[in-house]
Amino acid sequence: MASLQARFSVPAAFAAILAAAAGTASARAIDLDEALRLGTERAPSLSASAAREVAASQTIASAAALPDPRLTFGISDWPVTGPDAFDLRADDMTSQQIGLMQEFPARAKREAQRSIARAQWGRAQDVSVAERATVRQRVAQAWFALWSAQAQREALEALRETSDIAERTARARLSGGSGSASETLAIQATALALENRIEAAQGDVESAAAGLARWVDGEADPPTASGTLPDLRQLRIAEDRLLANLDQLAPLLPWAGSERVAEAEVDAALAQKRPDYGLALSYGRRDRSPEGGSRSDMLMLEFSVGLPLFARNRQDRTIAARRADLDAAVAERDEARREQRESLRRTLADWRAQVRQLDRIEHHALPLAHDRSAVALAAYGAGGELQPWIDARRDEIELTIEHARLQGELGRTWAALAWLLPDEVSTP
Repeated sequence: MASLQARFSVPAAFAAILAAAAGTASARAIDLDEALRLGTERAPSLSASAAREVAASQTIASAAALPDPRLTFGISDWPVTGPDAFDLRADDMTSQQIGLMQEFPARAKREAQRSIARAQWGRAQDVSVAERATVRQRVAQAWFALWSAQAQREALEALRETSDIAERTARARLSGGSGSASETLAIQATALALENRIEAAQGDVESAAAGLARWVDGEADPPTASGTLPDLRQLRIAEDRLLANLDQLAPLLPWAGSERVAEAEVDAALAQKRPDYGLALSYGRRDRSPEGGSRSDMLMLEFSVGLPLFARNRQDRTIAARRADLDAAVAERDEARREQRESLRRTLADWRAQVRQLDRIEHHALPLAHDRSAVALAAYGAGGELQPWIDARRDEIELTIEHARLQGELGRTWAALAWLLPDEVSTP
């Protein structure tokens, strides 16, 4: 009898696991709102997109600026042959010149470059908005994963009480002569199986905590998910609104920005047919003649204009290339729109299905499993067979795990839909 009781006790290894699990209680508790706040504050990807946005904004002013002027130095009409070779004073036309040159690209070209810079800045802003929505989605999904793992572990731990009751019942029947050692060993095996599931659940908790820690604070102790769940049966944004604002969904915003950049580049290619202008001003100083006579200094003013004489092989081909790029951008955005519509409808269908599954488990399957297990245990205590309770117990454990898993899946699906329409867009 004593040996059976000793063998039936929880092994030291499981006790160590429970102690480790209890130690996590001191970890930092984070609710969903705080996780979202910390995630958006500390995400390196948001810092990177913000930096790219600033960089793009700084190019707008410089895009339409005039080219830098050029300062020139030289000698004009300097003889290099004959008796006066390399003599700066021999020829009346020889002068030492200093000048200034300025090019004036066509106004349409400069405005087109500014339009490209503005479009690139807009695209960088769209990328920032989309990345913020993505970070919020991933943080929320990480938080739900941790919450689900914790719920699974806690639900399994709550089943220990029933195992204790079964143990006491088996010992009482064994002492009274109505039970058998095999029944006690079977209950022992059931208890150990439960502890194995709790151990696995604790591993899932630690893994999920590491996933959330990446977003909230990778240097601190692993966090725990706390607080109340949002109503996962109600979407943050209504279904019809998501479908009606497809082009404003976060994943599609960068594609729209790329299309605007392509359109601006077409305009810039068309502007290349406009001629550029140039202005040059130079001052020529002449030395005195060999006889000592003075010579007048010279001033030269030049005006130049570009002649796009070979537009067929240059500008026209560039225009065709940019229009092809625009066609590609439009087609790619259309393909992304189709993929997003499909993904949205699939995710909405998954969310609806998960809500129905969770309702069935919570209102029917799980209460039935609990009642079946309780009735079977009571029948065993009254002298009935042990196997019905073992079967009912196994089903109860599996449904408990399935319930926690479905809650986590529903939370992650809800999060995938919650920030598809960014706050920057959805706010009235």
